[in-house]
Amino acid sequence: MTSLPNGQGAAAVLAAGIGSFALGLFAVLADKIPALGRWMNFSNPTGPLSGVTTMAVIIWLAAWAIFNLRWRGREVRLALVSRMAMALLALGMLLTFPPFADLL
Repeated sequence: MTSLPNGQGAAAVLAAGIGSFALGLFAVLADKIPALGRWMNFSNPTGPLSGVTTMAVIIWLAAWAIFNLRWRGREVRLALVSRMAMALLALGMLLTFPPFADLL
């Protein structure tokens, strides 16, 4: 039985987790550090959220490209990658939850 390479799919899964965590992290940082919040204000009607989401998408795309290039044609431990991605997704969601973010 031959197995198919799963590296490219694993790269997409892990990049999604990284992008989710980046969104939560940038949201907290832009809220807690006024200078960073002003820098991330790419569009006045939206405020810092415009920069937060833009930077998170850039991080997501960069992570996807890097892992895709490194894992193309390879078989990786998908269970481990999935657990890492789910942990990052959970952290990202927790950081965007206002009561938790306010505790920081």
